[in-house]
Amino acid sequence: MFLAEAKDTSTEEKDDFRYIVRIVNTDIDGNKPTVVGLQSIKGVGKRVAEIVVQKAGVDRLEKIGNVDEAKVEEMTKLIATYSDYAPTWAINRQHDYETGEDQHIVGNDLEIVLKDDLNRLKMIRCYRGLRHETGHKVRGQRTRSNGRKGLTLGVSKSRPGK
Repeated sequence: MFLAEAKDTSTEEKDDFRYIVRIVNTDIDGNKPTVVGLQSIKGVGKRVAEIVVQKAGVDRLEKIGNVDEAKVEEMTKLIATYSDYAPTWAINRQHDYETGEDQHIVGNDLEIVLKDDLNRLKMIRCYRGLRHETGHKVRGQRTRSNGRKGLTLGVSKSRPGK
């Protein structure tokens, strides 16, 4: 009985609990653990979230709604400057086409940059651009038996005796 009472007190929420936390123009559910909540931002995966939480000094299993505003601001700055302290191989935009810099793009900017890259490939009429344009596989996968769209097509076998 004592354990049940202790369990109830540990799950109580703080008075300043926030059900929605906004980081990098993304609404995060306040009931999620910090690492899982940060992963709901586009461009932030498990590895980036772990590094940011560790650098900010926040408990990775604490609900993100319980984290105070100063720590949330610190995590926002750490996500924005991730390319400054992360190794080059852990960044999602190495040697940017226009600037040549290493960047880590997050949020809506990631979608915009991806669309721009695909449009550039389509405009210069390269092989990858043509494959994107026609909706085919781009990276050399087989297309005979996989990736079909529309009605399912089976293998037609000839009947024995015909």
